[in-house]
Amino acid sequence: MTRESTLSIRPCGPDDWRDLRTIRLEALSDTPEAYGSTYEESVRWSDAQWKDAASNRLFYLAYRDRGVVGMVSGGFNDAHPGTRWLYGMYVTPSERGTGTAARLVRSIGDWAKSQGVDQIYLHVGSSVPRARAFYEKVGFGPTGEAFQMDRDDSLTLFTMVQQLD
Repeated sequence: MTRESTLSIRPCGPDDWRDLRTIRLEALSDTPEAYGSTYEESVRWSDAQWKDAASNRLFYLAYRDRGVVGMVSGGFNDAHPGTRWLYGMYVTPSERGTGTAARLVRSIGDWAKSQGVDQIYLHVGSSVPRARAFYEKVGFGPTGEAFQMDRDDSLTLFTMVQQLD
């Protein structure tokens, strides 16, 4: 008898810091050019720093059969007052194409709606066309804003926006 695997997505809490560390370091290793921080910086974080991130930043974690398989973070952007943003999304390679990424995006959209806004924004790098295509598929469109990444000015970041229903 085969049992169907179960996907769950939930907000990251203080007890989830090890899972956050695991999936974040995997993301930074898998697609280093897609993130504002680096694996080298993040791997040196202390347990206390990971606990702080899990407790005080907005992350959602995706689990398949109790193993962490994805993450997304959200928040504010001081350069764009009143807006809500999707940051740092990642899905482990074996989970791609399963709908997990779309559910993670929806988690941030639901959070943004609970904050009273009807749009979410993100920056996607020129070096990850697969990610940009995915975001377009789930309803993000270009805003026309583009700029160089702070930590690597050879990479261009494009701003995209999704209207929430």
